[in-house]
Amino acid sequence: MTIQNIIEVSAIESRIKEIALKVLDSKRITPEEGVMLYRDAETSLLALLADQVRKRKVGEYVFYNRNVHIEPTNICVYDCKFCSYSHHQSKESWELTVDEMAKTVVNLGDDITEVHIVGAVHPGRDIYYYADLVKRVHEARPGLHIKAYTAIEIEYMAQRSGLSFEQGLQLLKDSGLNSLPGGGAEIFDDKIREQICGKKSSTEAWLQIHETAHKLGIPTNATILYGHVEQFEHRIHHIELLRNLQDRTGGFNAYIPLKFKNKNNEMSYIEEVSVIEDLRNYAVSRIYLDNFAHIKAYWPMIGKEMAALSLAFGVDDLDGTINDSTKIYSLAGAGDQNPSLNTDEIRQLIIKAGRIPAERDSVYNILREG
Repeated sequence: MTIQNIIEVSAIESRIKEIALKVLDSKRITPEEGVMLYRDAETSLLALLADQVRKRKVGEYVFYNRNVHIEPTNICVYDCKFCSYSHHQSKESWELTVDEMAKTVVNLGDDITEVHIVGAVHPGRDIYYYADLVKRVHEARPGLHIKAYTAIEIEYMAQRSGLSFEQGLQLLKDSGLNSLPGGGAEIFDDKIREQICGKKSSTEAWLQIHETAHKLGIPTNATILYGHVEQFEHRIHHIELLRNLQDRTGGFNAYIPLKFKNKNNEMSYIEEVSVIEDLRNYAVSRIYLDNFAHIKAYWPMIGKEMAALSLAFGVDDLDGTINDSTKIYSLAGAGDQNPSLNTDEIRQLIIKAGRIPAERDSVYNILREG
């Protein structure tokens, strides 16, 4: 190693130390500092810093809920290259009726507290169809929290019905909608979006729909799709836009990094990123999003054991029981092909990680501790 190399390494180490001290002092880091953490920080340091941020936010709690997914259809107007779920890639297609979905809700166990309704963007269904679905679900189980429809779905259904985003969201809220999931964000760079999901909503539309929802009193989640063609700078830009929106509205409940999976899609030639990169991504996300209360590891995507490991890298939420009710990631080659955990299994997973299980409702009120 040359003297110049030694000086450069020393300078990087000094800069990383400065960033670490900022984090420990609860000071916000810049986009440039976020990129530097991705590129140059030791994994062990990222884990320690993310863990400190987590403790400040939630103490030793790890959250979960009792939920079930309903996926109305996989027939989609879009043909995103990373998608393994839509009828463009899957060998099967389906479109459930409102009666079928309402019956599913009626037959749920009394312990389920949330229904998560997300599917493809069906070309023949408008917002009135989906508002009726929400209404029927609400009437069947008035106490059930309805988290439904990504910004991508809402943009299409509202425009197809001639409504503004605000009008569409208000209609859904009046029908019984309680919150929005965070899907469809993918990556907030329109050049990359053009490459991997060119027909889908723009960055601006996704952010506008979530900001409108927050102003209407509808809380939402946020996601990212990482590990494909993006660079660290793109990830940081993505969460910088989310952090800025959260500064304005405070309406996000949780941030959920979603890993690109390369089975059964047009991007199968891209190698998936490593487990270490997954953990580093959780940690940087926790450090950077200083105004988000929760970072979620979606265990049906990464698997139970990986989800448990993520708890050491800033994660404090493992989602819920799911009850084998989602195909979105199993079709893409996810860690759990039959995604279902009961509450005792989730609790034991959390306890083995040295944390306190906290069963929550959909807006993070604790229903059961320990």
